[in-house]
Amino acid sequence: MEKIAWLLLTVVTLVAAIVAQRNRRALLVGRVALGVYYVLAGAMVHMIYLATGATYETFADSAHVSFVRDAWRSLVAPHQLFFIGLLVVVEATMGVLVLIGGRRAELGMVGILAMQACLLLFGWVYTVLAAIMLVTVGLLLRAQVRNDRMNQTSPSRRLPSGVR
Repeated sequence: MEKIAWLLLTVVTLVAAIVAQRNRRALLVGRVALGVYYVLAGAMVHMIYLATGATYETFADSAHVSFVRDAWRSLVAPHQLFFIGLLVVVEATMGVLVLIGGRRAELGMVGILAMQACLLLFGWVYTVLAAIMLVTVGLLLRAQVRNDRMNQTSPSRRLPSGVR
C-alpha cells in the first residue's frame, strides 16, 4: 500500500512542481503532496515498520559503493531503532516545514534534497527514484523561492489567503 502512496504522491508532486513554474496555485498542491509524502508516507510508514519489527538489515545491499554497504551493516543495521527513529524525526520535520510554507518550506525542501542526494548511493532503483525526486523537489523549491521573493517585494502579488 505504501508503494502506491509513494508513486501517487511523487506523480502529484512532480506535475504540481512543473505547473508551479507558471501557476502559483500549483505550488500549494505540490507542497501539500510533498509534505504528506514525508509526514505520512515517510515518517509514519517507518514508524509502523519499526513497531512491527521490520528489519532494515538488507536496505544497503545493492549500494553502489562498498563503504555504504559496510557502514550500513556495521552501524545502522545493529542500531536500527536509533537510526530509523532519527530518520522518522527528520522526515516528519522536513514534511511539516514544507507544509508550513514560506521560508520554512524552503528549508524543508533543502533538507529533502539532501536526503534524496544521499539515496543516490543505495543502488540503481534508489538512484532512479532519488533522481526523479531531486528534479521534482528542485522545481518545487524554485517555485517557492520565486513566490517568497514576490511576496517580499509586492504585497499585491501574494497567493490567496492561507497560502504561504
